[in-house]
Amino acid sequence: MMNLKLGLIFLVFIFTTNNIVLAGEPPTSKAVGLFVAAGVGPRLPVGEFSSSTDLGYGLNIEASYTDSDYLPFFAFARLGYEQFPGSQDFYQGTDYSNYSTTIIPASLGVRYYFGPLVESVVLLIPVVEGSVSYTYFQVLNEFKADAGRSNYREDLWKFGGTVGAGFSMFILENMANYTYYESNQYLSFNLNVRLPLYVSL
Repeated sequence: MMNLKLGLIFLVFIFTTNNIVLAGEPPTSKAVGLFVAAGVGPRLPVGEFSSSTDLGYGLNIEASYTDSDYLPFFAFARLGYEQFPGSQDFYQGTDYSNYSTTIIPASLGVRYYFGPLVESVVLLIPVVEGSVSYTYFQVLNEFKADAGRSNYREDLWKFGGTVGAGFSMFILENMANYTYYESNQYLSFNLNVRLPLYVSL
């Protein structure tokens, strides 16, 4: 049976690339893979954050790297955009007419691929990941006309972290993540499309 260390990159190469290594390029001493991904999905606020915000959405782009010395670990860098509207219950109980939170996280993390659960028809591989983020928050505060309060915008920077788990079929991934920032915690559910940018065997 193929060793998992070389199997991950080899299968990506077979199923999603067509000779992307340039002809005549000298062979490298180890397998190397560079991948890009894009994902989108809902964002569910939890804890204190859920008292003022409703279900949101998010998208992200990512670059990841591995080689045969580190498989099945992948290192990744990710940039996201997430939007949370205010909840109707929050509007009814306060002077707010509009309350929205925009989050732009820049993250560095590590992903681990377990052995495949299914290999016969498609590869189904459990995945776990963790990352740390330095994140820009923009919070829009707008009030009802009779509230006697001025609208304002908050611009904040926060450190945070994310842990997640899911299943990968290499090109497609389903991931569920929990993200923590002080006063802002949420769950995210992403459908990701992952493609090889460069693979060398």
